[in-house]
Amino acid sequence: MAWYPLERWEHLQPFGLEALAMDQKGYRRGSFQSSTSDEDMLEIAGASLDFSMADDDPPLEREMGGFTSYNGGGMNGASKMMDFLEEPLPGVGTYEDFNTIDWVREKSRDRDRHREITSKSKESTWALIHSVSDAFSGWLLMLFVGLLAGSLAGLIDISAHWMTDLKEGVCLAGFWFNHEHCCWKSNTTFTDRDKCPEWMSWSQLIIGHGEGAFAYILNYFMYVIWALLFSLLAVLLVKGFAPYACGSGIPEIKTILSGFIIRGYLGKWTLIIKTITLVLAVSSGLSLGKEGPLVHVACCCGNILCHLFTKYRKNEAKRREVLSAAAAAGVSVAFGAPIGGVLFSLEEVSYYFPLKTLWRSFFAALVAAFTLRSINPFGNSRLVLFYVEFHMPWHLLELVPFILLGIFGGLWGAFFIRSNIAWCRRRKTTKLGKYPVLEVFVVTAITAILAFPNEYTRMSTSELISELFNDCGILDSSKLCEYVNDFNSTKGDDLPDRAAGPGVYTAMWQLALALIMKVFITIFTFGMKVPSGLFIPSMAVGAIAGRLLGVAMEQLAFYHHDWIIFSGWCSQGADCITPGLYAMVGAAACLGGVTRMTVSLVVIMFELTGGLEYIVPLMAAAMTSKWVADAIGREGIYDAHIRLNGYPFLEAKEEFSHKTLAMDVMRPRRNDPPLTVITQDSMTVEDIETIINETTYSGYPVVVSRESQRLVGFVLRRDLIISIENARKKQDGIVSTSIIYFTDHSPPLPPSSPSMLKLRSILDLSPFTVTDQTPMEIVVDIFRKLGLRQCLVTHNGKLLGIITKKDVLKHIAQLANQDPDSILFN
Repeated sequence: MAWYPLERWEHLQPFGLEALAMDQKGYRRGSFQSSTSDEDMLEIAGASLDFSMADDDPPLEREMGGFTSYNGGGMNGASKMMDFLEEPLPGVGTYEDFNTIDWVREKSRDRDRHREITSKSKESTWALIHSVSDAFSGWLLMLFVGLLAGSLAGLIDISAHWMTDLKEGVCLAGFWFNHEHCCWKSNTTFTDRDKCPEWMSWSQLIIGHGEGAFAYILNYFMYVIWALLFSLLAVLLVKGFAPYACGSGIPEIKTILSGFIIRGYLGKWTLIIKTITLVLAVSSGLSLGKEGPLVHVACCCGNILCHLFTKYRKNEAKRREVLSAAAAAGVSVAFGAPIGGVLFSLEEVSYYFPLKTLWRSFFAALVAAFTLRSINPFGNSRLVLFYVEFHMPWHLLELVPFILLGIFGGLWGAFFIRSNIAWCRRRKTTKLGKYPVLEVFVVTAITAILAFPNEYTRMSTSELISELFNDCGILDSSKLCEYVNDFNSTKGDDLPDRAAGPGVYTAMWQLALALIMKVFITIFTFGMKVPSGLFIPSMAVGAIAGRLLGVAMEQLAFYHHDWIIFSGWCSQGADCITPGLYAMVGAAACLGGVTRMTVSLVVIMFELTGGLEYIVPLMAAAMTSKWVADAIGREGIYDAHIRLNGYPFLEAKEEFSHKTLAMDVMRPRRNDPPLTVITQDSMTVEDIETIINETTYSGYPVVVSRESQRLVGFVLRRDLIISIENARKKQDGIVSTSIIYFTDHSPPLPPSSPSMLKLRSILDLSPFTVTDQTPMEIVVDIFRKLGLRQCLVTHNGKLLGIITKKDVLKHIAQLANQDPDSILFN
């Protein structure tokens, strides 16, 4: 086990005390020893005896044997003794949907498997080859994940680019060409490169000309119709085939990586539908991005490819290491930022991130970026549409406007989170949530009708960001670059600061209107039943604000270069201010305000722009936006959505500072019925089946006797059901009056009694226990760092109660004056 500095434990490890715990717990190979239970001991909604799994994500241990033995025997030893140790019991040791995995048991199981392979590798050449292939399988899996994620990202980029242009016209040379590719072979001049004869707008195609009011109305109408068609197709596909394909996916992936199981969320149908509908949603012109959903797509690839390798298929903790690396690959292809992807996985989504996962994430991100670069979806040999390069250095005094942009980003981030969560809560609690198709239709119609008249909202958001980041050159024909030119003072490629022409002023008010529209429409768009990322709309808001401030600073420096703030470094005719840099800093500030990322955000931004010398402005803006947003509300958008949906996610970054004890949180409470327990050798099959049918708990403590309440171990409801069913089918003489015992030796009974059933091997003999006087801050730390699902509470060695992960979450919510009943899976 790699040792980390103490301050990194909480962020990196749900196993802070892992090695020590393993030694104390005395794990034995082949026995089912774990601290297992659902995070919610009280309820599994609709629990039944049917454990068939969704085909997306088969149970991990279908082929696992050696967990349960049924040894019946009376006192005289003449009764039939049957041993099913050699037979596999499908389902034992696996998890139900919406349960939390047991990290400690999964890690122990993987160590046992590894130990076995290592010991066998010295016996034969074939075993040695198997050992080497097992060690290499992780890297091979990362290669496959990177290749698949990169290929799908390239496909999504190319398709979205073409379908976005389809709203405005079609290429006569081949309908499959987008506008840019259509005009590549045209003989038009550089300034008229967008008006080539091969590309025809819908009005030119239908009525033969593109000028005049009727042509404008026709183009307007076609734009809205295509937008509605794309978005309706997206929402109908999501609703009909894969409900999990909606939204960003990052809140759910954070929850899954913390150990929660949502079957089908990373399955093949979700992958197929999310890939198709992501293209449709982005092309419809809605205020959303593809970056967040690409992380979900990459994690789906990782989960599906895990089934190729037994090591990852059979172990949920190992699978989560792969998903952490897949998330890095997703960000790598979304932004063309491999290092940023690894840091994003570490800072934002991963719960457990050992050094080995860091290296594998790095490799997966590298392969994914290389694959996307080979596909070259934008035709510019870059991994992203908005790659830019700035040449001018920034001045120390410019830190003031950069920090102002950081403050704006923090304020906007906090405003957006509050507004979006309020709207999403309204969607959940009112009739609005019952009409997802109508909601998407209305929001798309409003977006398309408002977007078309303004050229900065009509273009795709990625193109808008590209335009805003761009540093004006001599050949730029954009309105943002329509300055009053004085070519006598030009030095090389760098144009001096110039007076703004009419085009710049037009662009400014159009951008101001675009900013207002983006700020409000994104609130209603994020969270709809279509794939929707938040990175690009957030960056667009910041980039617009930054460009407006950048142009204002540029004009101020041009007209007042003799002011004291400019006189030292900005002489007349010099190129002092780069408005594109302000747009980039603004984009980073707003994205930081919404997501609360810092390190990964700065790295993603400088990988995007290739500008190493702009790290300090980016850091200043990102840090300021985080401070400002944190002062208004502690949660980032993903954490807020986790809380809104009631996912059982125990945040590792939050401090628990209250002086409560384990006895204040445990159940049963003072007026509750006593804790449901099973005795080790005095209950019949019928008694235990009655307990199972009358309660919905996911596990039961096993005690010596009801009088003594001395703890023996813990047994899972699911394992009891499967074991008893299996014994009734396969073991003769097991009837309702048969005694079930969890001890090594059968209890003394009269010779005439029916066969007994031995279930010791499904008993966890080393459940985690704390005393009733243990401070809750220690209990919370144990839950976080060991990834527990429950721990038992004792007093003077006697069992008192139980604390589950959900109890901890409810207690934290209560202390924060929130509704504790919101911690339910919705």
